[in-house]
Amino acid sequence: MNGSAMNDRPPHPAPNAFCDPETVVRTLAPHAAVSLLASVGDVALVLDSAGVIRDIAVPNAELDAQGVRDWVGQRWHDVVTSESQPKIIDMLAEHGESTRWRQVNHILPSGDVPIRYLVMKTGADGSIIAIGREMRAAAALQQRLLQTQQSLERDYIKLRQAEARYRMLFDLGTEPILIVDAATRRIRESNPAALNLLGVTDGALADQSIGAIVAAEDRDSFIAHLGAASATDDLPSIAVRLAGEHGNAEISARLFRQGRAALLLVRIVAAAPQPVLASHAAAVEDVIEHMPDAFVLTDADLTILVANAAFVELAGVASAERVIGAPLGTWLGRPGIDLDLILAQIRDHTAVRNVATILRGQNGAQEEIELSGVVAPQGDSLCYGFTIRNVARRLSSVAPEERAAPRSVEQLTELVGRMSLKDIVRESTDLIERLCIEAALAYTSDNRASAAEILGVSRQSLYSKLHRHGLGNLVSGDN
Repeated sequence: MNGSAMNDRPPHPAPNAFCDPETVVRTLAPHAAVSLLASVGDVALVLDSAGVIRDIAVPNAELDAQGVRDWVGQRWHDVVTSESQPKIIDMLAEHGESTRWRQVNHILPSGDVPIRYLVMKTGADGSIIAIGREMRAAAALQQRLLQTQQSLERDYIKLRQAEARYRMLFDLGTEPILIVDAATRRIRESNPAALNLLGVTDGALADQSIGAIVAAEDRDSFIAHLGAASATDDLPSIAVRLAGEHGNAEISARLFRQGRAALLLVRIVAAAPQPVLASHAAAVEDVIEHMPDAFVLTDADLTILVANAAFVELAGVASAERVIGAPLGTWLGRPGIDLDLILAQIRDHTAVRNVATILRGQNGAQEEIELSGVVAPQGDSLCYGFTIRNVARRLSSVAPEERAAPRSVEQLTELVGRMSLKDIVRESTDLIERLCIEAALAYTSDNRASAAEILGVSRQSLYSKLHRHGLGNLVSGDN
């Protein structure tokens, strides 16, 4: 190949261009070129150098039905939303040489419609073709993706909450429990009650052989019992002597599976009560008596059985004997309202938390309080335990605007009894709106235009809401 032939070779094209574009264009018939441009996107605009739409092709039937062809003769700048007009100016200022797609919002009878455009120069007279692709389907897909992500987040939170509840039951249970690998007979987990019974520290039993917790003479029968527990569920407990002079105990085991692993739940019941439990009970009574928050224990009829010194002081009586045997309603809540609601909540949910009410003192004074309660069995009947906290001083120290701007559902429910339903509904509406805006900004990496599209509002409306909620410093994007 000679040098002149090499000089005639066209330069290496850009990655997105033909090798010989002039030859390609010359081989296309005019009607073929027009059809090609019209079919590339959902809408194709022919603009003059002043940005006026001279012709339009609308392959998308849905857009055509909304009167898009009426744009002919209008400036492209005038058929988009005010937020999109700066983008139109930028695209026209690039003289049609940009290879970047830009999204704008058009004003149509069905609402704002997002369309991504690519503009290109077509002639020496400055005419431009803008090829657009309608983005509502992508926006709907993004919305579904956001909803799916939120659903996964909710499921994950529920799973974490369930795990926390079961972990709390495992750790706070008074019955010693061990989790044992059925194949290796090694201890996976142990709760504090088991550590206390066996006289070891936290972590000392991890990965140890389960046979080490019983005396040597009972070890073989205990291992055989575990093997039988792996084969049947209805197996009676076995009496063994614990290692280390920790007394006798009844041990039962039950097989369960976690994933592909077979595990044994081993329960230990000491033959004799542990003295440490009695000392703990005495310590609990002493703590309740001296705790700064008021505590009251009542029977099923809300008659006071136990009251600590803080409740006696809050009620303004001389001694605890003055309140023992008296109805709790003598001091607590508005007559015929609060206690009935609180009792109904406890019966339905076994507990209530931070209920706002009042406590009436012996001398007629009233104090703002928060009450939490729980139901517990007492033989064949029930009893109720209540903790009472004086919040009058705390409420007075909070600025009015701080009390009027709750940031969680729990704080909204606490307003019942303090604000009217109309005001609470307004607060909840503001809270939901703020949470949705924050979620949209987080999902779009603080992109205001995309956040407005996800929320289904105009950019100007989003600016107004950002200013009202004090979220203006959260955003930084422009496109």
